[in-house]
Amino acid sequence: MSATIPDAYRDLLEGPVYAGLTTMMPDGQPQSTVVWVNCEGEYVKVNSARGRQKDKNMRANPKVTLLAIDPNNPFRWIEVRGVVDEITEEGGLEHINELARLYVGAPEYYGHAAPAELKGKETRVIYKIRPVRVVTFPD
Repeated sequence: MSATIPDAYRDLLEGPVYAGLTTMMPDGQPQSTVVWVNCEGEYVKVNSARGRQKDKNMRANPKVTLLAIDPNNPFRWIEVRGVVDEITEEGGLEHINELARLYVGAPEYYGHAAPAELKGKETRVIYKIRPVRVVTFPD
């Protein structure tokens, strides 16, 4: 079953609003990190490098939560509890470059938002998250 992202809160998931992504460690402990996000249809997309902790966690357990707080009003937020339906490296570099333009106005990620020497040493991965439950405040 899927949940719908309300139009009135979609701006918080289309950037540039930083979101907290929570995944589950192998021992069951939650692990959170700040991520850039955007949407594609019903999906929320995040990007990471293959082999990072959140990558390992989402491959082992696809259940995640995203929390995006309005930077202009901390009492307006959206929580998306979801499932990672797709993990793909295809288009990963292009996606992180798109997010870099959106979030920091950089033409590309490597050499601007991240050290240039990492380009070609990391494999970028896109995670498509299907919302299962959406909570907003105020609702």
